[in-house]
Amino acid sequence: MRRARAGTSVRGVLTTTPAPPPASDLAIPHAEGVSNDEFRAAMSRLAAGVVLVTAHDPDDGPRGEDVGMTATAFMSVSLDPPLVLVSLRNGSRMDDLLGEVPVWAVSVLSESQRHVAGRFAMKGRVSDRLLFADIPYTRGEESGAPLVGGALATLECRTESRVVAGDHTLVIGRVLTASFPSPEGAPLTYFKGKYRHLS
Repeated sequence: MRRARAGTSVRGVLTTTPAPPPASDLAIPHAEGVSNDEFRAAMSRLAAGVVLVTAHDPDDGPRGEDVGMTATAFMSVSLDPPLVLVSLRNGSRMDDLLGEVPVWAVSVLSESQRHVAGRFAMKGRVSDRLLFADIPYTRGEESGAPLVGGALATLECRTESRVVAGDHTLVIGRVLTASFPSPEGAPLTYFKGKYRHLS
């Protein structure tokens, strides 16, 4: 997968943040003495919504390929203009792709879509083309990315900025469209390392 270089224009997106530091630098212990396990355990107590981030890679094969990633680090940033933020692991396929493709989509998953979240969170999984095969979706008019049927809401976004933060990249996107396939459903949440439903 091609990787955009900082400070260059790629398909209309200007990347202005520095490249992530070497992995050896990221492994330096926290100055305050908080271990990775302690930090992970503390943050697992924060309940989060679950979304599927999707994008279309036009350069993968003759008709391109759809790519999906489950995320819980997703939030609204601004109302005017409408901005959202998603955190991507540095070097992941989605991080690489959104460094090149300026438009992408988000589907807010319902509690009945736990299988979708689990499928796109697997490590070492098969081709994303196979993962999308039996999932109903429409294709976004602005992004060309899959919008999952039955989601509580779907958004199409255009990248405004990318900020390297430790071992992740924060991607801030301007919301171009919003729709509500299943607005009355219950949300899928993630708490203490497991998918949950509200009781």
